[in-house]
Amino acid sequence: MRIGIFTDTYPPFINGVSTSILMLEKALKKKGHQVFIVTVNPENMSYKYENYDHIIRIPGIPIGIYDYRLTGIYPIRAINKIKKWNLDVIHSHTEFGIGTFARIIAKQLDVPLVHTYHTMYEDYVHYITKGHFDKSSKKIVEYLTKFYCDKTASELIVPSKKTYDLFKEKYKFEKNVHIVPTGIDVERFYRERLKHDDLLAIKQELGIKPEDFVILYVGRLAKEKSVEVLLESHVNLVKKYPHCKLVIVGSGPDYEHFIQMSIDLKIADSVIFTNAIAWEEVPNYYGIADVFATASKTETQGLTVVEAMAASLPVVCVEDESFRDVVVDGLNGYLFQTKKQYITCMETLIADKEKLFHMQKQARITADEHSLKYYAEKVLDVYHSALEAKRNEKKFIDKVKDVVKRGFDDKP
Repeated sequence: MRIGIFTDTYPPFINGVSTSILMLEKALKKKGHQVFIVTVNPENMSYKYENYDHIIRIPGIPIGIYDYRLTGIYPIRAINKIKKWNLDVIHSHTEFGIGTFARIIAKQLDVPLVHTYHTMYEDYVHYITKGHFDKSSKKIVEYLTKFYCDKTASELIVPSKKTYDLFKEKYKFEKNVHIVPTGIDVERFYRERLKHDDLLAIKQELGIKPEDFVILYVGRLAKEKSVEVLLESHVNLVKKYPHCKLVIVGSGPDYEHFIQMSIDLKIADSVIFTNAIAWEEVPNYYGIADVFATASKTETQGLTVVEAMAASLPVVCVEDESFRDVVVDGLNGYLFQTKKQYITCMETLIADKEKLFHMQKQARITADEHSLKYYAEKVLDVYHSALEAKRNEKKFIDKVKDVVKRGFDDKP
């Protein structure tokens, strides 16, 4: 199958959507399919062709939200190359810019359009409105989301039950919605694949001692990620367990704010901020930790949770639908609702080594269920559904044309 993936975020960008697409591309290629990418040029306002023209980078303008760039909806210079790809299906991963282009070109080429909805946009409205007109802005977001996903896509993919419920219960979406959790390259995070010397070097650089108990957070440092919950809870943990360290990996608009917050809370000595790190280094940071934690309620799936489990880390995360499909409370991690509950969960894992060891094993087992192999198979099933629907649509149109033609031919 020849598959065109249209996205506004792709490596070298590092985020959840970019990782998801990279994993899908890898999984599909491993199964023998050809994958073509249409994405944004992150460097400048020019077209760029890579990997023997299998990747087209379209110029876009910065929009002021992280590193995202917005492209035009009909980049003419890309069309001729895309036509030569002779695509069987187009899979879009964004609703705007390149996503709109995917919708137009799919119609022009008469190929089915599959769409994956990655982002709960209602949780990110504040970046645009700055706190003003949030209610009306969320209604606009709802309208645009429903328009793109309902009116244009043949099949819709969502990564979790949480997102499924958004479309079926709130948006009253009538088309098919397929829950396909993003797969990851789980083997990349296996502890046995990490080099002991690399882990030791990171610990020395961060000032982590052999006896320290390390709680890890990996992700963007922004308001919606609720990192303050981890920091405020850490105040109590470090009083009882001075050897407990919180390592925060990532960057974002509130990076400096959270550093200052740790200073104000007088826990700066036990909280370590690494800033952004290279993609290839991420597994090593999971490798130095004992537990993974997150309080974010804005995830559609939470890939870092699966990555952590692949690294044999139990996960302590906030009670949220996006995590319930992965985290089984008391088996491979804990779900909490309050800071008090979070603290209790962490105290259990710090004090009970046997419990920690048991959860580490269960976490690894859970992660293997999210391998690339299963991910590709589930997405391919959706592609086949879209292709079948397109074939049936063409048969219907041909039949109508035939009836109309016979009607004219039968006229006296």
